[in-house]
Amino acid sequence: MTDLDIAEVARRAGVPASTLRFYEEKGLIASTGRRGLRRQYDPGVLERLALIALGRTAGFSLDEIARMFAPDGRPRIDRRMLSAKADELDRRIRELGVLRDSLRHAAACPAPSHLECPTFRRLLDEATARGRRVPGRQRVPGR
Repeated sequence: MTDLDIAEVARRAGVPASTLRFYEEKGLIASTGRRGLRRQYDPGVLERLALIALGRTAGFSLDEIARMFAPDGRPRIDRRMLSAKADELDRRIRELGVLRDSLRHAAACPAPSHLECPTFRRLLDEATARGRRVPGRQRVPGR
């Protein structure tokens, strides 16, 4: 298969060309050259972009994803890092479950004001006591 130009890669991968240029700048992908002013890529870049997208969806930073590739470009995924991310996702899922249940309660609560609802007050007190943000409001690195 022949090389693909940046527009074709962007279309197939579902990302803007600016993202491809950024990934190239970060060392996540590499072009094979240019045809005129347009960057060219080996078709294998599509698989690499799919791995990057999967990593981003799982919550890995671009720097973490970059470390998942050997110098020759082949995947070199640290299984301990995957396990740690799975544990982190488990914690996040539990937090989101509590948040979901709290929202459902608040939506159906018969109290005249949410601040008069004992369940809602308990949630506020717990969030304050922990000194952390309400679950679901975490900044995602790299975004």
